Amino acid sequence: MKSIRLYILIVLIVLLLSGCTPKQGKQFNVLMIAVDDLRPELGCYGNTIVKSPNIDQLANMGVLFENSYCNSPVSGASRASLLTGSRPTKNRFIHYYTRADIEIPEAICLSQHFKNNGYTTVSNGKVFHHFDDRSESWDENWRPKTNATWRDYHIDKNVSLELSGGGPPFEIADVHDTIYHDGKLAEKTISDLKKLKAQNKPFFLAAGFVKPHLPFNAPKKYWDMYSSSDFKPTKRAFWPLNAPKEAFHNSGELRAYHGVPEKDFISDSTSVQLQHGYYACISYIDAQIGKILEAIEDLGLANNTIVMLWGDHGWNLGEHGLWCKHCNFNTSLKAPLIIKAPGYAEGKLSPALTEFIDIFPTLSELCNLGIPESIEGKSLVPLLENPEEEWTDYVICKYHDGLTIKTSEYAYTEWRDYKDSLISAMLFDHVNDINETNNLINDSEFKKTRENLSKKLHENKGDNYYKKNALTTNQ
Repeated sequence: MKSIRLYILIVLIVLLLSGCTPKQGKQFNVLMIAVDDLRPELGCYGNTIVKSPNIDQLANMGVLFENSYCNSPVSGASRASLLTGSRPTKNRFIHYYTRADIEIPEAICLSQHFKNNGYTTVSNGKVFHHFDDRSESWDENWRPKTNATWRDYHIDKNVSLELSGGGPPFEIADVHDTIYHDGKLAEKTISDLKKLKAQNKPFFLAAGFVKPHLPFNAPKKYWDMYSSSDFKPTKRAFWPLNAPKEAFHNSGELRAYHGVPEKDFISDSTSVQLQHGYYACISYIDAQIGKILEAIEDLGLANNTIVMLWGDHGWNLGEHGLWCKHCNFNTSLKAPLIIKAPGYAEGKLSPALTEFIDIFPTLSELCNLGIPESIEGKSLVPLLENPEEEWTDYVICKYHDGLTIKTSEYAYTEWRDYKDSLISAMLFDHVNDINETNNLINDSEFKKTRENLSKKLHENKGDNYYKKNALTTNQ
């Protein structure tokens, strides 16, 4: 007995002297759950109306990051940035069409990094925005087949409208979960978990859900979880005081749908229906995620699998008269991030300011893969150990020519032209005005604050900010 205790003691001493603990020496499996257009509209983030019990339970098993920000509020750019750990620049990661393989071909992407280190890598659904972007980094790359278009309507009238020019912005169909793409995705992911468990190697499995992206199509039972009385019409003409025109858009993504006016404000009844649909889709996705989390438990994978959930950016539900994303307001930039890692903190909230370029180095460190030198983010592992630890006091986000720095107290945005001359700016006091109703940019009391934030923004926007990328060079 004494010899066994002595042996254990010697092993622990060796591990400590080598700078490695048993937790650090393990290569965990990874399940990365991506949810399109999901803002922090979840029970675990304090919303009392939405029904998201499964995501809430995931938060109870890990660390919820209360102040997590995307680096670009549009899917193509956000995902390319996140999956390469690289900041947007003047010429890179700008819009829907962004492709990592074209705009930053020299960068190693997250899935390739895991594949290079012996992991089986599987992509299900929408992970990279474009299906064939960095496809070589996956051992398997799958998306469900469409019945007509990617918008996935299942009511005949809506399918016909879509094929003739554009379907409605939502659908209420009395169908089973697996009729829609995201239900099929959950089934495929569960099937993969069973197969991957049988392999004698770690896996990196990504599941990319499309909802609550428009159109808000979900089985009727999820619409029935809510009543129209749960929602109030959004204010029609709510522009923050003194906000510049560069901050706004015409909500063009929404206006492409049948029955939505091409201009002017969204009617009260449509506003309520859209909110209802957004929440129904959240609950639908939550149910699919619940099935996957249950499978992880049933398969005995919980103790050696990291589960990470992120929404690729926020979404406007009528705030400031805006719908969809595509802007530098907090509603577009803030997004959920939850990490459950075996052996780390459980049921904790971290108030730290974090950004999506931190995801690559975090997963790399958790799985002991090393972090490529090109990565611009910062590993969040210290926050998984101590969620209250002091952390970076800012994050930086970009949409087109709008560059935002967010601190614990303020959000400051600049728009600059191609000569780098200042066009306009916004400054919001997030301590007293988190809803961003009053632009303080011309308030003399905040002159020094504005100057300090502008200086910090430009000092930290990235060493490659003005570098020409492959896409720009080829144009």
